[in-house]
Amino acid sequence: MVEQTWVFGYGSLIYKVDFPYVERATASIRGWERRFWQGSHDHRGTPCAPGRVVTLIPSGAAVCRGVAYLIEPEVFEHLDHREKNGYERHTVPVFLDDSGVDVHGVIYVAREDNHAYLGPAELTELAAHISRSHGPSGSNTDYLLQLAEALRELGDYDPHVHALEALLSG
Repeated sequence: MVEQTWVFGYGSLIYKVDFPYVERATASIRGWERRFWQGSHDHRGTPCAPGRVVTLIPSGAAVCRGVAYLIEPEVFEHLDHREKNGYERHTVPVFLDDSGVDVHGVIYVAREDNHAYLGPAELTELAAHISRSHGPSGSNTDYLLQLAEALRELGDYDPHVHALEALLSG
């Protein structure tokens, strides 16, 4: 029998839960930060005009808050399809807030050498790019605003995400 696995959501997996899960918990991972450095050709943009979505970058003592889901192994078929545009699975320790324990969990990370990676840019450039992007899953601005709100609901302030939100809202 294959065991259930924890998956850590740090982007749209926080607020767009379109998969079955056994348990949900607020959680965090250490040594990673969110950045709008990954291109989205299939959800928040198009192949000719990709949007920007979050990935994780290694960052020393940083803490990234999100949501962990305990899932059955067959759910990975759906998640792998959803995260197909340049993301790879990695196993990391995930801290579950309510129970106060670390578990082994899976994160999806877009490495710099993937075909859709767009890389860093100034915040104003990122905001302009996000504001003009739209794809089959909706506007890139909606993705950013939904993520910013979901993080607020978790009691988290992410300087990168919330600075972009301020640029797009103001």
